[in-house]
Amino acid sequence: MFNVSGEGEAQVEEILKNIGNLEELSPFEFKELLIKLARRKSERMMLNAGRGNPNFLALTPRYAYLQLGKFALSEAERHFGYMGGLIGGHSDREGIEARFEIFVRNHWNERGTAFLNSAVSYVRDYLGLSAGDFLHEMVQGYLGCDYPSPPRMLPLAEKIVARYLMKEMGAGYDLGYSLVDETQLFAVEGGTAAMAYLFESLKANRILNEGDKIALAVPIFSPYLEIPRLDTYRLEVIEVRADEERGYQIPREELEKLRDPEIKAFFLVNPGNPTSVKLEEGTLEDLREIVEKDRNDMIIITDDVYATFAEDFRSVYSVLPHNTILVYSFSKYFGATGWRLGVIALHRDNVVDRLIASLPEEVQEILEKRYAPITPDVRELKFIDRLVADSRNVALRHTAGLSTPQQVQMVLFALYALMDEEERYKKTVKHVLRRRYRALYRGIGIEPEESPSYAYYYTLLDTEKLAERLYGKEFAEWFVRTLPVEEFIVRLAVEAGVVLLPGKGFDVVHPSARVSLANLREIDYIKIGKTIRRLIDEYYKKFRGEV
Repeated sequence: MFNVSGEGEAQVEEILKNIGNLEELSPFEFKELLIKLARRKSERMMLNAGRGNPNFLALTPRYAYLQLGKFALSEAERHFGYMGGLIGGHSDREGIEARFEIFVRNHWNERGTAFLNSAVSYVRDYLGLSAGDFLHEMVQGYLGCDYPSPPRMLPLAEKIVARYLMKEMGAGYDLGYSLVDETQLFAVEGGTAAMAYLFESLKANRILNEGDKIALAVPIFSPYLEIPRLDTYRLEVIEVRADEERGYQIPREELEKLRDPEIKAFFLVNPGNPTSVKLEEGTLEDLREIVEKDRNDMIIITDDVYATFAEDFRSVYSVLPHNTILVYSFSKYFGATGWRLGVIALHRDNVVDRLIASLPEEVQEILEKRYAPITPDVRELKFIDRLVADSRNVALRHTAGLSTPQQVQMVLFALYALMDEEERYKKTVKHVLRRRYRALYRGIGIEPEESPSYAYYYTLLDTEKLAERLYGKEFAEWFVRTLPVEEFIVRLAVEAGVVLLPGKGFDVVHPSARVSLANLREIDYIKIGKTIRRLIDEYYKKFRGEV
């Protein structure tokens, strides 16, 4: 039972007074504070629904990685046998397919072998790539005995991951040609590295300069709000706000802001974080019309990490491939946040290359000096290759690139999804998230809203709407005045060990809290829902003068 008066209330008020201005905190720093508060009572279990890190993961491609490792080590052991097994050598391309067939027969009953064997067959028979080249690239990659070469991404890895990415982004063949063959990838250390590299390289190439305008589709993942305002960039941010009453779709009148020629770039997360809502077809078509008619010089950067959780997802990249930079991470879908696997995708014919080519001569000369150590013809250097160089301060470009063992696991994840034509893994993951969503609202005691636009990875709890649905509009207005959402969240942490994130940190206008549906058990979401309901019930009693 919550103590909404007396000692419990005084304790919360003292905490709020001593922790400073909550509005200035990043929601993730606020989360760390909440965790400390939630742990104050050691006998109580903390329920941390503030994290986006999933508690589920894909098993099959991980088992395949283990079997590939065994085969890779057997390849290494073929060399330096006279050294007593202390050292091995690199894999030989010649005869590798025959040796792999022997390995498969000898390890057939071990989990992961069948999938690995099927993956090699799929690469050869369906994708039309050389099985021997693929095996050699994967074995050398697993052993990690070479620098990534090319640094941007291993050649066959790029082809396979591009096919997976375009499939999940709804960007295969509906444009009359395949974007798979027109898309270049840069393998990076997760989505966070992708964003850091993009901001830095756009600045280094004089595409984004201090004082320039950029647009953000808000609400949005909080680092997108914070990075542009850093002293390093000092960009002016124009908000393009999704409308909660329209299911967090971006209204046409908000998209119209993008016609402003001073806006250099438009950043969005799709499906959204914290909203977990995908952009609908009408919104995508509105954006297409604006760009094609008036803003073919605008850069769009879309972070689509949650794409695989939405039904019939279509990325902005599939609609405006020449203007869009696509960021994708394998972290959430495959439960691989610790692997740090992500890619930056650009069309071979893209707006950034055109903008760089049109820079004034004096700027071109500055850039020639910057990139001269890596190429004699800097003006022909593509933006994606500048990204690779900038990721290692240019001078260390020769050692750039995501580690090869990471790229190997990325490829196995991609092949797992490509080969799963019945989408059994995807359906299972979606089923788990939807059950947790319903469990949360079952605990609160109300029916949840559902939509084909929802990804269900997070849900935003609007505290005023919750109060109104439970006890009416008059109480709801009193409730949000009496219990500001930051205090609501702190009280949940202090008195019940429940950790949520404030929507305000993501630039949500309404008083709200983000609940991650990815990282706790279904029963825990029922408990969280019941805890939220108890807190509201106690305030309703206070509203009625019963306490």
